[in-house]
Amino acid sequence: MKYDFLDADLLSRLGALPFESRAPMLGNVAGKHRSPHRGSSVEFAEYRKYVEGDDTRRLDWKVFARSDRFYIKEFEADTNLRAYFVVDASGSMNFEGEHGTKVAYARKIAASLAYLLVNQGDAAGLSVCTDKLHLEIPPSRNVSHLERIFSTLNDLKPGGQTGLLDALHAIAEKISQRALVVILSDLFVDPDDLGDALQHLRYRKHDIAVFHLMDPQEIDFEFDRPKRFVDLEDGTAIVAEPNLIAEEYKIALRDFMNAARDKCHDANADYQLITTETEAEPLMREFLTARLSKTKR
Repeated sequence: MKYDFLDADLLSRLGALPFESRAPMLGNVAGKHRSPHRGSSVEFAEYRKYVEGDDTRRLDWKVFARSDRFYIKEFEADTNLRAYFVVDASGSMNFEGEHGTKVAYARKIAASLAYLLVNQGDAAGLSVCTDKLHLEIPPSRNVSHLERIFSTLNDLKPGGQTGLLDALHAIAEKISQRALVVILSDLFVDPDDLGDALQHLRYRKHDIAVFHLMDPQEIDFEFDRPKRFVDLEDGTAIVAEPNLIAEEYKIALRDFMNAARDKCHDANADYQLITTETEAEPLMREFLTARLSKTKR
């Protein structure tokens, strides 16, 4: 199946750039990523639930006999870099300006980076969150696993309030090994609560990357007549004269964006503020190149 958010030519051009972690990772193969341990290891690491496309030869039948559920054995040498792409699916991500919706942009970035990771032999997973839904696809290195990620992103229909904070805390609690957590969201949450969630991930020694997605209209707030403004998360609406509230709005937005950025930096997260008009290829190229230079320090 073809997906509009995947560009084969773009992926081919970016394919020569390695996707590296800034932090030491467990379970590296042939020294691909830095490890906190010396040497290589093939010791048992953990179990995870079987997902379609996994190698059935790695099923643990003893565990199945006890639990009647399928689990896969994972080993230190198998895990390599694991990445969780956390996509905010709240209603505000469905805001559509001249360059499309924020969620469409998030879909493109998450799918492209997941493809690059799996293509280099690493594992990619997906976490989609609203206030009522936390859909999680566990990381896998299996190429066929990408289809599940792509189809989930393709079917994504944002709505309701954000479940981003709960999703980040859940990931921090659930993941026993160090991982890369890539967050794609407009970050419309309380900055202090965001800081707590990011610090939780940092405490568990995860590498964090944040793509702060905004639409140019949200930043510029350039309207020439009275408008009806609707909250896409809770449905409330007000009618206002933009010229009368523009200055106050921009001050509040600036304070919010600065606070969100500072909370990301405090947690040592790789933070990037982008808008839906940002070209995807230069953005991802710069992202990958910057991580590569930080890895080599």
